Amino acid sequence: MRFAVSVNQQQAHPVITLKDKQGGCRAEIFAFGGLLNAFHIPLKGKMVNCIEGFSSVADARKNIANSFRSAKISPFVCRMRNGTYQLQNKTYRVHKHYLGEHAIHGLVYDARFTVEKEQATDEFASVLLKFNYTQTDQGYPFAYTLSLLWKLEKGNRISVITSIRHSNNQSIPYADGWHPYFTLGGKVDNYTLQFNGDTQLIFDKELLPTGKKKKDTRFLKGLPLKGVVLDNSFEYLPGQSRRAVLKSRYLQLVVEPDEHYPILQVYTPLSRKSIAIENLSGAPDNFNNGIGLVMLEPNKTHSFSTSYTVTTL
Repeated sequence: MRFAVSVNQQQAHPVITLKDKQGGCRAEIFAFGGLLNAFHIPLKGKMVNCIEGFSSVADARKNIANSFRSAKISPFVCRMRNGTYQLQNKTYRVHKHYLGEHAIHGLVYDARFTVEKEQATDEFASVLLKFNYTQTDQGYPFAYTLSLLWKLEKGNRISVITSIRHSNNQSIPYADGWHPYFTLGGKVDNYTLQFNGDTQLIFDKELLPTGKKKKDTRFLKGLPLKGVVLDNSFEYLPGQSRRAVLKSRYLQLVVEPDEHYPILQVYTPLSRKSIAIENLSGAPDNFNNGIGLVMLEPNKTHSFSTSYTVTTL
């Protein structure tokens, strides 16, 4: 069998490895946070890790909220102004994590997922993870079940399908996203970024959308990132394929979200060692501004998917 799955139970929470034995590619998934912690591909006789992750589960538990590297973002994305929103004339305030005055990056980035199912065939290796959110934050008193299906396939391709289901008496507000930090060797200044989008959401000084937009065509044909500082949200062009392409001298990363991730958030950390390319179902603060906000109906499964493919150049 070409693909294999292994689960390491020696750390505080399981670590799952998906491996392509023929191609050499392997991915490391943490049950803590459900996150992609490493994505190794062969390059010139060596294994290159294309994810800036954590050294261990203990490291992730201690430092996940410092940078949210690879974090699952749910049930709201990026910043929420003052951590508050209104629903049916009632005001809610979340308490999980704040950056300054604003809540940030949802409520499940440090969730303890359970391993529900593993599968390995000649075509793929996969793992299904599950977490039940049980109204632990009074600012989001809506229980829901979150499932993550990570799948490694031929050609150094890994995909993840996020599925949400709840049985509340009413539809609940929701936004979904991922926060991976990619590295293709060397500094971000040596990369080029291209994506099918020419509209940027205008942020205020606290990185919250103002409701206005502006044309930004820099990335349509590919922009060298030398000296470029980004912490911005962009809209994909309607009617065109949603994809972002990051290139270094030797590697190319293609990020392909489905139609449920219309927003692309890009962030360049101060270290310039990696770049966050974040698929979002809606804009930051969309519990308040409504941009891409989804109202999840009860007793229905709602899914969001994306894939990451790395190839050599």
